[in-house]
Amino acid sequence: MFESKLKSKELDALFEAILSLKNEEECYLFFEDLCTVAELSAIGQRYKVAQMLADKTTCHAIADKTGASTATISRVNKCLNYGTGGYQMVLKRNKKQQGE
Repeated sequence: MFESKLKSKELDALFEAILSLKNEEECYLFFEDLCTVAELSAIGQRYKVAQMLADKTTCHAIADKTGASTATISRVNKCLNYGTGGYQMVLKRNKKQQGE
């Protein structure tokens, strides 16, 4: 089983709170209170970059479409290729949910 280097009681409590959310509306309510607009925008942008990288979109096209810096694109790409597998897990589940 994977053991995160970031593991803490505070993060455990946060993730339990996130897992208690029942739908998209509850996610908006919670995350808008928890994060700044800039933080949510950055997180959303990183996820979009991950989706586009998984679809083999070029770095230039991703930067043009999302406004993400090449540093952000590179970091997400590094996580996709050498990270914990979290992006791949979620991307795969979302593709299944969308019937792809």
